[in-house]
Amino acid sequence: MDMPVPSPSILARKDRIVARLRAVLPADAVIHDPQEVLAYECDALSAYRCPPLVAVLPRTTAEVSAVLRICHEEGVPVVPRGAGTSLAGGALPTADSVILGVARMTEVLEVSFPDRFIRVQTGRTNLAVTAAVEDEGFFYAPDPSSQLACAIAGNIAMNSGGAHCLKYGVTTNNLLGVTMVMMDGRVVEVGGPWMDAPGLDLLGLICGSEGQLGVVTEATLRILPKPEGALPVLIGFDSSEVAGACVSDIIKAGVLPVAIEFMDGPCIKACEAFAQAGYPDCEALLIVEVEGAEEEIRHQLHLIMDIARRHNPVDLREAADADQAKRIWLGRKSAFGAMGQINDYMCLDGTIPVSSLPYVLRRIGELSRDFGLEVANVFHAGDGNMHPLILYNANTPGDQEKCEELGAEILKLCVEVGGCLTGEHGVGIEKRDLMEVQYGPLDLEAQLRVKDVFDPRWLLNPAKVFPLHVTASRRAG
Repeated sequence: MDMPVPSPSILARKDRIVARLRAVLPADAVIHDPQEVLAYECDALSAYRCPPLVAVLPRTTAEVSAVLRICHEEGVPVVPRGAGTSLAGGALPTADSVILGVARMTEVLEVSFPDRFIRVQTGRTNLAVTAAVEDEGFFYAPDPSSQLACAIAGNIAMNSGGAHCLKYGVTTNNLLGVTMVMMDGRVVEVGGPWMDAPGLDLLGLICGSEGQLGVVTEATLRILPKPEGALPVLIGFDSSEVAGACVSDIIKAGVLPVAIEFMDGPCIKACEAFAQAGYPDCEALLIVEVEGAEEEIRHQLHLIMDIARRHNPVDLREAADADQAKRIWLGRKSAFGAMGQINDYMCLDGTIPVSSLPYVLRRIGELSRDFGLEVANVFHAGDGNMHPLILYNANTPGDQEKCEELGAEILKLCVEVGGCLTGEHGVGIEKRDLMEVQYGPLDLEAQLRVKDVFDPRWLLNPAKVFPLHVTASRRAG
């Protein structure tokens, strides 16, 4: 994976840059020892590594502003970092960059239950947002699989979703406002604690921008009352194609579950061995969860199970209580850890129309056989957000390259059927060279011009999102 050649001038000025940063931050917030910065050399796409020049850990918006002002004056690239859980290399440094981590920015700044919002520093983890309001009967809806660790900053950068996004939407549907620091240190406020902010929808532009436009330090998030209850149903099938057809029929019927999760045979076996959740021995599994009042839950489950029976399931299991519901979800929530016990893997996240699920699953199986690499599928089926896990051995020469080639073909397939390259992981470095598959020259140019406006010197999060040959003329000299 190509990265820009580091600037000799910046490397030569390291001592001066460190001294300037230490003048505006506490001593323990500036990490510059070559051994200590290794902790920031990669994110969860750990196949690619590069230690940064320096890492800084500010605690306030004012400190972030001071850091960015110095880096702007010095012409130093800055890579914003939340919790480092990005699966697309979104926080991969360059050797001449400053990692700006928000991990120490975890405060709850304001909560309003009547107005249903919470304002937090963006280093706070996703799950900790709900923890701050759950005693009052509220929750924060987006729930990525990494919600125990991932930071709100990264959720905003990648527009993260999760299992319950079918009903509640992804981050952009639950984000009301941000405090963002521009590359030159200016602090701007966008949106606020209301349903629809006046003026241009810059919030929609910022959410999902992958740290290309500014550093979001504070976020106002929508919180919702907890539903009265929720119950899942587990449905097993003899083939992935039939399971995909069942998902399509549930959506077509107008039923809106809170989640529809899919697991195929290889993933089911791995999860069962890892978590002993009591899953059936089958080729595909759906977990469909509904919520609301008891009567509403029963009505929805009746419709879903009726649709499932038309597809001749090998297992149809309704949770009788909260304990059974927990066991149904146990394997799914353990999926990524379970697969990691088997082999190295690359996790993709192309998104497709739900009606294309049977065809895409069949083609993924064919591509898997063509490349000689096993693919396990576990994903948010209700909104077509695919998460194929390509298994490979990092110690076998050529395996990683073959894995990346297969991944590219799967993502091209997603675009081919009318979907897109990424649902919630972002483009990062993983998909940047595929952007030209989805976008033509004029489309890319429009996106590049937005970046020009927010970050004219192209110092924020270099080498991400856009193919390097497209951005070569725009990067800061």
